[in-house]
Amino acid sequence: MKLIIQIPCYNEAGTLSAVIRDLPTQIPGVDVVEYLVVDDGSTDATAEVARQLGVHHVVRIRPNRGLAHAFQVGVDACLERGADLVVNTDGDNQYCGEDIPRLVAPILRGDADMVVGERPIGAIVHFSFLKKLLQRTGSWMVRKLSRTSVQDAPSGFRAFSKDALLRLNLLGAYTYTIESIIQAGRRGIPVASVPIRTNPKTRESRLMRSLLSYLGYSLTSMLRVWLTYSALRVFLASAVGFILAGLTLGLRFLWFLASGQGQGHIQSLILTAVLLFIGFQLVVIGLLADMLSTNRKLIERMSYERRRSLYGGNDRPTE
Repeated sequence: MKLIIQIPCYNEAGTLSAVIRDLPTQIPGVDVVEYLVVDDGSTDATAEVARQLGVHHVVRIRPNRGLAHAFQVGVDACLERGADLVVNTDGDNQYCGEDIPRLVAPILRGDADMVVGERPIGAIVHFSFLKKLLQRTGSWMVRKLSRTSVQDAPSGFRAFSKDALLRLNLLGAYTYTIESIIQAGRRGIPVASVPIRTNPKTRESRLMRSLLSYLGYSLTSMLRVWLTYSALRVFLASAVGFILAGLTLGLRFLWFLASGQGQGHIQSLILTAVLLFIGFQLVVIGLLADMLSTNRKLIERMSYERRRSLYGGNDRPTE
């Protein structure tokens, strides 16, 4: 059993030593523990510091591509190097590396294939009241959309089995955190949460430049992934509203027409036609989106089989 701890970094030369210092070198149930740093276009000495600290693998990206891309590059690099387990942590020393054995325990027991570290949000002093509220609200929305019990959806402190990584196909350009949970839940990958600790703040978040922008990106990510797996339901529900409204106005017009007052309500007839047209268009769009979703599932299954042949894996059936 080989565990690789990956650390996506962008200009983290000043904090990387503290991150590496707290990482475990041995974990019960794991034969080999290695570290991998993904240098995402850093302009400082991040890669050099990583090598000086004895990091086993350093992968460099040019130019800076963002967290989601760095995470996926790291995952591919870990799989290429024979990882059976992958833990992702941040280069700013936000998470307590000593909690990694707790993070991987559910996977080693066979209870989960993806584990998300649950930060003590209420006790983090540098989180404002609004940020804590948004974190809790966002996590609740992700739980509903993903049908999982994840308590801290934005947390980047995570553990994955090889099978989970082979089955996930992350497309977001901003962050992978929300998309991966919803996708895992919808694809039947067992997901668990465990309480973890955090370290004092070392710098401002580069991902969350403002609460408003982060909220916009997060909602967009939720909507995109949700539509991927529930397109027909979403569009049919919207279509029903327009069709019912159109039928109601149409019946109203017929009532006036039967009572000899139809000429004064031509607008209702026009609006009825518009609403019914929109409703039926939404039905057609929903059917097309459902066909695309089915096609995506077939492509994901072929991608899983191809990646499993490349990197190896267990014999769990895919959905």
